[in-house]
Amino acid sequence: MSKLVLKNVAKRYGAFEAVADFSLELVPGEFVSLLGPSGCGKTTTLRMIAGFMPPTVGSIVMDGREISSPSGVVPPEHRRMSMIFQSYAIWPNMTVGENVGFGLQVRKLSRAEIDRRVDKILDVVQMRNLKGRYPAELSGGQQQRVALARAIVVEPEVLLLDEPLSNLDANLREEMRFEIRRLHDEFKITTVYVTHDQSEAMVTSDRIVVMNKGKIEQIDAPHVLYGRPKSRFVAGFIGRTNFLEGDHQGADVRFDGFSAAAGRLEGANGSGKLLYSLRPQAIGLSMQKSGGAGLAIEAEISDRSYLGEYWDYQVRPLGAAKALRVSTGPNAVFEVGSRVWLEIDPAAMVRVD
Repeated sequence: MSKLVLKNVAKRYGAFEAVADFSLELVPGEFVSLLGPSGCGKTTTLRMIAGFMPPTVGSIVMDGREISSPSGVVPPEHRRMSMIFQSYAIWPNMTVGENVGFGLQVRKLSRAEIDRRVDKILDVVQMRNLKGRYPAELSGGQQQRVALARAIVVEPEVLLLDEPLSNLDANLREEMRFEIRRLHDEFKITTVYVTHDQSEAMVTSDRIVVMNKGKIEQIDAPHVLYGRPKSRFVAGFIGRTNFLEGDHQGADVRFDGFSAAAGRLEGANGSGKLLYSLRPQAIGLSMQKSGGAGLAIEAEISDRSYLGEYWDYQVRPLGAAKALRVSTGPNAVFEVGSRVWLEIDPAAMVRVD
């Protein structure tokens, strides 16, 4: 049985449709991220799940019970959900222990039970030694851990997170995304996570819902979204890619600067224009022509950037109008202006709408 089901949910403000025909099913214990640019409707969707606003159309069902529809909404405090906000929303006048135990006090648990559960969750998030400190005495990452502990300690059926790492610096964000996944694996709480950061979504999620202009573009596991994007938007939003536009020329497809046999390309049957996505790391780069089965294309290095973990090259096939982005390891050094050979496996070219 599904844990949480959104059926054709939409939210309108006059003529503006913030969310359109959104349908999603989460199984118990699943971690799903809503990913997209600002204004795509992901936070509006999360707030409808939380019960802060009713849908204009559609329904939200939890454990077989309807909790949201245009005709009525179960209040947030009766949904057995916890939500973590972008601002953390921890009380500055309460200690770490008091913040974490507040929800248990509201539920009128005994003092002994509150202390036991607070100490247990603080051990899990590695904050037991800071139990008596106030939020002003904590780092951003520590405050985030307090917010996570407070949300989890009440043992919610569903955990909702609204861009919880956006206020942290890059190193802390990377650390906390792994921490969020670790806590999910330990407690198995069904989770909906809103973010505009693709790396956060890729690391934390079982599935990702890519949204654009209020609509779902694609729902898939992270590796499927990256390897098999279905649209130009998804291919461009999830990682870096080259878009290759092609035209049929007899049995071949002609791209900017090279051709490929139509029979070797996905979805190249018929006629008309074609669009493919090709990831920079899927392109081989060398000084000598390869004898492999891929397409061998002579080219010239037009620009490069060193990013520590890899080189990002701009490589223009001879006679082409545009350069391709190619990623190589840090030790593969090529000078700007040098002639090189590209090797492209046609199977790595994914056709997109």
